[in-house]
Amino acid sequence: MNALTATLRRRLGALAAAAALAALAGCTGVTYAETPFPATPSGSSASGSTSVPPAPAETCSNATQSYTPLSSLPSRDQITDPTMREIIKRGHLVVGVSADTYLFGARDPFTGGITGFDIDMARAVAKAIFGDPNKVQLRVITAKDRLPLLESRAVDMVARNMSMTCDRWQKIAFSAEYYRSGQKVLVSKALPDAANLTLADLKGKRVCAPTATTSLTKLEQVKGPVVVTAPTHTACLVLLQQGKADAITGDDTVLAGLAAQDPNTVVTNAKAITVEPYGLGLNKADVYLARYVNRVIADLESSGGWKSIYNRWLAGQLGPAPAPPSPVYGR
Repeated sequence: MNALTATLRRRLGALAAAAALAALAGCTGVTYAETPFPATPSGSSASGSTSVPPAPAETCSNATQSYTPLSSLPSRDQITDPTMREIIKRGHLVVGVSADTYLFGARDPFTGGITGFDIDMARAVAKAIFGDPNKVQLRVITAKDRLPLLESRAVDMVARNMSMTCDRWQKIAFSAEYYRSGQKVLVSKALPDAANLTLADLKGKRVCAPTATTSLTKLEQVKGPVVVTAPTHTACLVLLQQGKADAITGDDTVLAGLAAQDPNTVVTNAKAITVEPYGLGLNKADVYLARYVNRVIADLESSGGWKSIYNRWLAGQLGPAPAPPSPVYGR
């Protein structure tokens, strides 16, 4: 067999195989789409560069700046915002809260209910929407849960002593500032000169702060203390009581609640190392809800309601109510 004959036979065999495959496809009904090749974006060069400029980064110069409040609270029938319509249709507000932050959000051992400053703020929003402060579902969450649950819309709002920061504004929205705290230190009274200790004085000492908090961020920036973490401030208190921590750092309001629960501890007299403005957390897209909540907060402050909430929960530990924080609007 010469070379020409062999070549002809190979070509005839290939054609026969192709015909057989076509027949099989016709019998089974199976078809195969072409594999698409990546298209070169319009305006791109072979090197992959593009002429489309990147989106400008969102700027934040004042973390306490929130949205201008509504001029007045509308009736439920007047509200057309989709998020608020969904809340109204559901019949209650869903709010992420703490159940172990004494004075701000903690479970009452006698009633089993969750009470505190933050809880009263959440109920004030529910009352504004529904006319009933009990139209709220309190969902117990940790500090680490706050942003993810807002981003996923698992909760409508978070009222859990959350500091307003520019980093957090990148992921969520905040109401206007409703309380101002500061980071301090709680220590065992057994430590020498306990009442006057600062974080810097605690070199080599184990200092606890909850995960995913600004308190932990600041603690990690201080040279000297041994950093210990726990899910909550109450869990930090347990570690201190078990001898696994020597001190706890956090907002003075939270530490005041811990000290009230454990007479063997004291919040030191040292000056607060940070300013911690609290805001109610909201989904980043819920601008109308933020403006609504800001109207609620403004009305509370002007009517004396904010002062009543403060005196109910904090006056015993921190003294009479100061003036509420001055709101910053214009975002």
